[in-house]
Amino acid sequence: MLPSVSHCTRSIYLSVTRPLAHFRPHMDPDPSRPIERTIRTKLTDRFKPDHLEVHNESHMHAVPPGSESHFRVLVVSSQFVGLPLIQRHRLVNEVLKEELSSCVHALAIQAKTPEQWGVDPTLGKSPPCMGGSKGDPTVEEKLKMGRE
Repeated sequence: MLPSVSHCTRSIYLSVTRPLAHFRPHMDPDPSRPIERTIRTKLTDRFKPDHLEVHNESHMHAVPPGSESHFRVLVVSSQFVGLPLIQRHRLVNEVLKEELSSCVHALAIQAKTPEQWGVDPTLGKSPPCMGGSKGDPTVEEKLKMGRE
């Protein structure tokens, strides 16, 4: 069973990049990061990726310490072959719709085919936070859900 997405305020840790070739299903990511674990599990189950990275970037934004509200994902899957970028993003968003409607405020997506990954095996970098979420009431509501 996947963890509840209501645990939005947990400790922050950037995930370790790990190719799925070395990922064993019984390996459980840090239980103190339930949203990150849920994202990783759902993307793995749906896309059977050749490579997956899930990074919690909440610490880079104007949210309380321990938040799990801002993520960057890199999904490399043969299921993306022949699909335009917008369709790949829609598929990822669909898989994570529950998290996006509750705790996750921002999700940066890189969805690549194995061929694209072979040509450019890099993860994009996020720009620094400009504090835009400070005035966004939905962020506070989502974070409040995690504290209740």
